[in-house]
Amino acid sequence: MLKSAFTHLRCSRCRAVHPGDQLQNLCACGGPLLAQYDLAAASATLRPDKLAGRPHGLWRWTEVMPGAPEEAVTLGEGGTPLVRLKRLAGEERCPQLYVKDEAFNPTGSFKARGLAVAVSRAKALGAKKLALPTAGNAGGALAAYAARAGLEAYVLMPKDAPPANQLECKAHGAHLILVDGLISDCGRMLAERKDREGWFDLSTLKEPYRIEGKKTLGFELFEQLGGLLPAAILYPTGGGVGLIGMWKAFDEMETMGWIATERPKMIVVQASGCAPIVKAFDEGKSESEPWKDARTLAAGLRVPKALGDFLVLDAVHRSRGAAVAVDDDAILAAVRRLAQAEGILACPEGAATLAALPALFERGVLRRDEAIVLFNTGSGLKYLDVLEQALSTEGGS
Repeated sequence: MLKSAFTHLRCSRCRAVHPGDQLQNLCACGGPLLAQYDLAAASATLRPDKLAGRPHGLWRWTEVMPGAPEEAVTLGEGGTPLVRLKRLAGEERCPQLYVKDEAFNPTGSFKARGLAVAVSRAKALGAKKLALPTAGNAGGALAAYAARAGLEAYVLMPKDAPPANQLECKAHGAHLILVDGLISDCGRMLAERKDREGWFDLSTLKEPYRIEGKKTLGFELFEQLGGLLPAAILYPTGGGVGLIGMWKAFDEMETMGWIATERPKMIVVQASGCAPIVKAFDEGKSESEPWKDARTLAAGLRVPKALGDFLVLDAVHRSRGAAVAVDDDAILAAVRRLAQAEGILACPEGAATLAALPALFERGVLRRDEAIVLFNTGSGLKYLDVLEQALSTEGGS
């Protein structure tokens, strides 16, 4: 029987070692904790030529997932399609253009990956009440997986978060707390209340395991591209956990002998109304500063300050990648373009990656003969108000 090679946790800042058999949030230094594995042991059974016959989805990668397989709280997440964008590839003169479509996850977004693993570990380690701040989709995913696990969920969400996400939380029986402000305000309220309420904090990177669910994106890309990695990955970046997770996956693959040192260019895409990581990248800084008056219709990109921004920026620099911002009009146009050219009803965050392509070609960051993967992080059906706005700008066409 396959088993996890998980050994311990290590701080991403001070490198301190922490046990993996108890509930953990941040290191004492304030750094996020990262799961560590005996990769020599893992590689004995986890090999590219031995994947046939394994279960489909997230838990296919047992050896580099934390906890015992039988503890998994699952709804069938992961294993999402990598779709070749044939018509858009022709229009962009970029024949190897793909989208990794995370709308196919159980809760309609990539957040299912991280919350499946975080809830699994929290339950196994004794948590009873789970809480997180969210711009929308993470709240819906927590509500679903907490319901599956039989745990209480407390979701702190901005009042102007997409109505579909609010209804999703209520439908799954979560305690929905609407906050007059941004996700950062929700986070402050959670921090003030969690000890008094007995909540275990599942905020982005404030616990170690959401990143482990997201890193499976990197393993899936490798398998879906026939044992290769793309030349570039365009990732819509709010908290940036998916980008950090994939970078971690590539390091684990190298240690296990799957790949050499070459990495895809990791490209951050943000909204021009909230682009703290783009600003930090342009200024050559290793961390971002909180963005004032954050505004964008892409709710998942409205993150004024990401806890793991230093990890995102490190991956971008080390991969010779880039960071680019696009405005809301370009995002709306890209929503329409993906839907009408390829039949993919993307969330605005995902559409932002398509909107970013022209500038990246123009700047020479990308070449048109490279394999390029865009990430659609969720279903456009969760953003009916945004879709209505996108369609209303067509001038009746």
